[in-house]
Amino acid sequence: MARLESPLPASLPAGTGTAVFCCGTCFRRAGRIARLELVVDGARHPVDAAGMPRPDLYEVDPRAFRSGFWGTVPVPARAAGTIEIGLASGEEVVSLGVIAVAESLPAGVARSDLIAVCMATYEPDPALFAAQVQSLRDQTDEGWRCVVSDDCSSPERFAQIEAIIAGDGRFTVSRSPRRLGFYRNFERALRMAPREAGLIGLCDQDDRWHPDKLATLRAALGDAQLVYSDQHLVDADGRVLRDTLWAGRRNNHTDLTSLLVANSITGAAALFRREVAELALPFPDTPGLQFHDHWLGLVALASGEVSYVDRPLYDYVQHRGAVFGEVSGGEPRRRARGLLRGGRGAYFLGYLPREVQAQALLVRCRDRLTPAKSRALERYLAAARSPLAFAWLAARALRVLAGRTETLGSEIELAHGIAWRWTVAMLARAPARWARRVCDASFPDPLSFEQRRLRRWRSR
Repeated sequence: MARLESPLPASLPAGTGTAVFCCGTCFRRAGRIARLELVVDGARHPVDAAGMPRPDLYEVDPRAFRSGFWGTVPVPARAAGTIEIGLASGEEVVSLGVIAVAESLPAGVARSDLIAVCMATYEPDPALFAAQVQSLRDQTDEGWRCVVSDDCSSPERFAQIEAIIAGDGRFTVSRSPRRLGFYRNFERALRMAPREAGLIGLCDQDDRWHPDKLATLRAALGDAQLVYSDQHLVDADGRVLRDTLWAGRRNNHTDLTSLLVANSITGAAALFRREVAELALPFPDTPGLQFHDHWLGLVALASGEVSYVDRPLYDYVQHRGAVFGEVSGGEPRRRARGLLRGGRGAYFLGYLPREVQAQALLVRCRDRLTPAKSRALERYLAAARSPLAFAWLAARALRVLAGRTETLGSEIELAHGIAWRWTVAMLARAPARWARRVCDASFPDPLSFEQRRLRRWRSR
């Protein structure tokens, strides 16, 4: 019996590859299961883990206790048709699902002097939204058009959005028929960008841009794929909370591994080439919380260079509730101690999302990656299998001692997750009546992990 618990992409455009995370259960009513492999259109890939403990299923069927499996597989670019994903045990292959591959839309003619500003909204505060819109209208660079993707706000709030931008032909607004979440809503906004726009900027619903933001970023882009700026952190009334984002942490826009471990590119601070959006779409499905600006920053740096403007170009408005609360505490199973405590979230929600991103970058950007960047991604992928690569990842946390604080040592949290995975795989071999008390490889709550060092830095 095999069951997939993670979603497969509904579709992919022809000519676009990606990476897919597959997580689920597999067990036989009688007899042992041979080695498991994930099958992508006939090509076999070993799973990352199999026979992992699932105490949540023990009461339903004790034979399902050691049934958990997962793995990340590359999905190469295909022509229009379908891609079948299966799970193999020896010669037996069970279908897990099918991904449709649709014909790609014909490419438009990009005009490099037009900027598409892609704004995502959901139940915006009318006053803050009006201030953001006015700061767009006040830009000294007038070569822009703004598309607004609304994430199914209430009819009343959507009517307010329409009223604020009414009469200004530079704005186009579209309301999604269903809730997508901010990750997919920004993806939808990127798809709405005019085909003739050669440059794209992201826009939140409640910030305030300085009048020269677009002009400065356009001038600073040069030959880079993406450029971004510093920002003021302010409260809703405009009081400055921090003059720069980078107090207590080093900025980074050159080291791909560091950017993979800890994002440093804020979406609303960035301007990038249309090519970055085309490489980034569709966004990959990563486990846990998903962040559009992290993925876009990675694509930009993997496919070329990233530039930085070392001065604030907008006011980043801070909200209560914008920062998740105490989410990195212990695991729900209180019996877990030592290495097991917190490791499940660190693995599933820390290490694995970056594994999916790294694998997707190798597929999407393979013709643009330098050898050094390819090696960095491959070394990260190897960290969960190779003790040498694991030691490299853990040792990167020591860079803070030399002033390399761009990740704030977050590598140690990812290494903790990998160590949890190895430990649970060993403990799971013990008798089920004991192992199910301490071993749990079910997928954790998405809020059960956050990089603690980065959270403390943000909250200062």
